[in-house]
Parts: sequence; C-alpha cells; structure tokens
Amino acid sequence: MKFVHSGKVKDVYELDEKNLLFHFTDRVSAYDVPMITDIKGKGEILCKFAEFWFRYLDSKNHMVRLDAKDKMVVRKLTMIPLECVVRGYLYGNLFERYTLAENILDLRPNLKLASRLEKPLFDPTTKSKIHDVPISEDQILEQDILTKDELSYLKNTSIRLYKQMFDISNNAGFIMADVKFEFGKDPISNEIILADSLGPDEFRMWTRESYKVGEEQVSYDKQFLRDWLTKVGFREKIKLASMDGKKPIPPNLPSNVVDELLKRYSYVYEKISKTRL
Repeated sequence: MKFVHSGKVKDVYELDEKNLLFHFTDRVSAYDVPMITDIKGKGEILCKFAEFWFRYLDSKNHMVRLDAKDKMVVRKLTMIPLECVVRGYLYGNLFERYTLAENILDLRPNLKLASRLEKPLFDPTTKSKIHDVPISEDQILEQDILTKDELSYLKNTSIRLYKQMFDISNNAGFIMADVKFEFGKDPISNEIILADSLGPDEFRMWTRESYKVGEEQVSYDKQFLRDWLTKVGFREKIKLASMDGKKPIPPNLPSNVVDELLKRYSYVYEKISKTRL
C-alpha cells in the first residue's frame, strides 16, 4: 500500500493499479482552514454516511467496499476539478452573494435568509487546495474543463441526486438545504461516475421542526462549527489574512464544541440511515 496524499479530512493510499483506499480521519476543516483539534469518531461517521448514500442513490459511484469502520476502498478515477453544488435554499455563501447582487443566478428579488428556492440551483465551484470559488457554466466551457454534453450530464445528475437525498432526508424529519458532489471519469471508458464522499461535511442539514424563514437555522452539519468560528472572530481573521495570501492559525476547539458537533453528526446519521452507530 502506497501513500498518495492527505486532504483536509481524508488520507488516500494506492492499493493497486485500479483501486485506492480512503481513510476518513477525525480531522475537520472550516472555511478551507484545517482545524488543530480532531473530532474523535467523526471519521467513522463520514465513512458510514458515504457508504449509505453510495448504496442508496441511483447513480454509478466509485465505492468498492468498506475496509474498516473508517476506511473505504474506491476505484481510481480521473477527477473532474469541480465541486458540483446544488442548492435548494438561500443560505450560506449563496445568501452572501445574493445580498451583494440581487440578480445573481436569476433569483427573485427580496428573498429572505433560508428561503426555499423555486427549484434546485446548480451552483458549481472550482476545486482548489486553497479556496474554492464559484464558477459559471460559461466559464467551465471556456476553460475546457468539460464539454457541453458533459456539463449538461453533470448538472442534471447533480440536481437529480439532490432531489433523491432531499426526499429521504425529508422522510427522516430533515431539510437538506444544499449538497456538494464530486465526479470523476473512468480512465478506460471515460464514463462520468459519482465519487469522493457524501456526509455532513458535504451537505447542509436542518430539522423540519426548527426551520424558520428569515432566521439562522439549527444545523446538523459543519455549519455548527462555522457559526462558532464566526462568533469568536476567526472568520474575520481569515478575511484579513487572505489579503496577504495567508491563512491564520485556527483556535483550539473547546470540548463542548467538539462534543456537540459529534453529537449532531451522529444524530443525523442514525435518523436518516435508521442505523445505530
């Protein structure tokens, strides 16, 4: 087994010419900054959640099998350098962009925070080790990242998968506000296949019971950590440091934040998968 690289939360190893091993670690990142503090048990939840969605969703994916509670064997793919974000609600980065330019992505004016969109919105971003930024469909074609047919397939598939995930989440008492997909191409057939991972690091999840338009939502995902970092002033430090092309040293996460984040990840997994950890 050969070490390939460490991502923000996963370590990747080469098993053979066809397969990789994903080790879902307990690391956590927010605002594209890796935290110092690990979330013990998080890797297992992310691995099991990825397995659940890969088995449930009606789309070919790269999973081969689980190798351990926090390890997954996957097929090697040529990854497409895009994050295929699908949004069903006006929240997070989309709301921030919307308030700066109300005609962004043809959304209706005067929408409130957390408003449900008329239809799911395909809102892709670049895939970067430093900072992901929104990219338009025209830019994707101009930069020859995908052909017109490939982009159409990716867009339609992403929206279809979001709808499937939304329905099963809704049946469990949750609202999936948005989700990020990644895809790769089979090195032989060139077929586009669902890849990477799907869990609370990739989606934004609220409870139906607590949902209120115009307010910040109670999140059962990484948004809980983002909100805490914003509250203690770390997001502002990120903005200031980025002007010099740097990243600030993140704060140590207090035990109550670590425990609550793990509790929320565990809760949403058990409710949606109907499986005890």
